[in-house]
Amino acid sequence: MKKPVLLCVDDDVQVLSAIDRDLRQEFRRDYRVVRAGSGQEALSIVQELHDRDEPLALVLADQRMPDMEGVEVLTRTRELFPDAKRVLLTAYADTEAAIRAINSARLDHYLMKPWDPPQQLLYPTLHDLLTAWEAAYKPPYRGVRLIGFQWSPRSHELKDFLAGYMVGYQWLDFETDAEAQALLARRQLTSHQLPVVILEDGTTLPNPTPTEVATRIGLTVQASQDLYDVVVIGGGPAGLAAGVYGASEGLKTLVIERQTPGGQAGTSSRIENYLGFPTGLSGSELAHRAWAQAVRLGAEILAPQEVTNLCVQEGYKVLTLSDGSEVKTRAVILTTGVSYRTLEVPGIDRLSGAGVYYGAARTEARFCQEQDVYIVGGGNSAGQAAMYLATYARRVFILIRGENLAASMSAYLIEQIGQTDNIELLPFTEVAEVCGADHLEEVVIRRQGQLERHPARALFVFIGARPSTEWVCNTIVCDGKGFVLTGRDLVTDPRYAASWKHPRREPYLLETCVPGVFAAGDSRAGAMARVASAVGEGSMAIKFVHQYLDE
Repeated sequence: MKKPVLLCVDDDVQVLSAIDRDLRQEFRRDYRVVRAGSGQEALSIVQELHDRDEPLALVLADQRMPDMEGVEVLTRTRELFPDAKRVLLTAYADTEAAIRAINSARLDHYLMKPWDPPQQLLYPTLHDLLTAWEAAYKPPYRGVRLIGFQWSPRSHELKDFLAGYMVGYQWLDFETDAEAQALLARRQLTSHQLPVVILEDGTTLPNPTPTEVATRIGLTVQASQDLYDVVVIGGGPAGLAAGVYGASEGLKTLVIERQTPGGQAGTSSRIENYLGFPTGLSGSELAHRAWAQAVRLGAEILAPQEVTNLCVQEGYKVLTLSDGSEVKTRAVILTTGVSYRTLEVPGIDRLSGAGVYYGAARTEARFCQEQDVYIVGGGNSAGQAAMYLATYARRVFILIRGENLAASMSAYLIEQIGQTDNIELLPFTEVAEVCGADHLEEVVIRRQGQLERHPARALFVFIGARPSTEWVCNTIVCDGKGFVLTGRDLVTDPRYAASWKHPRREPYLLETCVPGVFAAGDSRAGAMARVASAVGEGSMAIKFVHQYLDE
């Protein structure tokens, strides 16, 4: 942060030079001294400091100036910097005016000219004032700022993106935060250009896409090599494990993630049964540790970037990305994971991202302060979200169709939920409708055959998952639900003989119907929905990549 400013104002060049000299001699280590030769020049400087979000600690202005009296300068300065200390420099004849200004302009002090020696007549007073200013001063936020509407799906998308990459940011709601409105006005932007991202260097991005923000914050979105040994598609636990082991074993490795690292596991507010972490850790923390490890060992990671097509050309795998570019590789590991199934009830599409959320408990929890929220689903993700939301919300309701959670949730989570006073389980219950004008206001639930309407701040949906394999099902054999068939599951499938083209062997354990294309993690048929098993499969896939490349 730039040093706070001490502004001295006087139209007398000799007096201005003297006060400037004395201030620099005593305060230049901690403050930046700026001088102005008139009241109008001083106000221009104050406006520039305000526009650049630079702190102003103290203004010292001479009372008698031809264009503007010192009292007026100090009064108008207060409009932009109400906490800056204001000192009037007066001659003996202006003492009465200075005393009146203590009330009218809320003057902090006045000093008589001359102030020699400054060690006795200037510095002690200014030190006291600056000490008081420092005690009350709250430095402006210097990181990434996101301005938007709380109920805007586009704002929610950017919040999710920044949180997913663990980018610290300040959220400013345009409708309720005066600072947000002032920031937009200073940049000559309107509410129609929201959401707006303001980067640490002051760069302003009106209504940006996640890819535009990614480029600005230093993420890599373009491949640097012409050919890779292995490309991993998906940055969840399986994909990151494959990236770590591929890079550490000398393979030229590229990981491509279309959203944020960690996949569904990355959205978990707390994972307490992962080996080696007795106190648990968040999904985003686990993902970013793995991300950093993969990069340190030499893996290249593109994000956010999406693969839209896979084809084979002369044995090489050619991947087409969403921006039209292509990546060539010898082997591919599909770790595309799964995405949450959508809730099919009236009103859900219209309110998605505006009170209805899929796996966004960590992003939206703070905005549920002292409100009622609802969770649909009885799996571990739902349980972890409920525990996290209970810290903020007044009440958390878990809606399940069955009688209890025993069939779908880990015992440790069931026990924690049972011990949390503001979490209530509603069995034999489902959502019938969601209501609201521009955001969620009510949830209509069907409970044991009866419809009930309840006010709700947010609805979080965790009702199972579907594999993210739509783009590849025409090339790779999948089962009826879209999960990728590999190894023995592929061999026993009726389509095996027509789809498998290698003449000398059967597919490896994690290999798909295309030789050299492997699958690991939740999108693979028969995989266990556990972080540990996904990490194991991603690591194991690299072994088969080595065997394939040795051919």
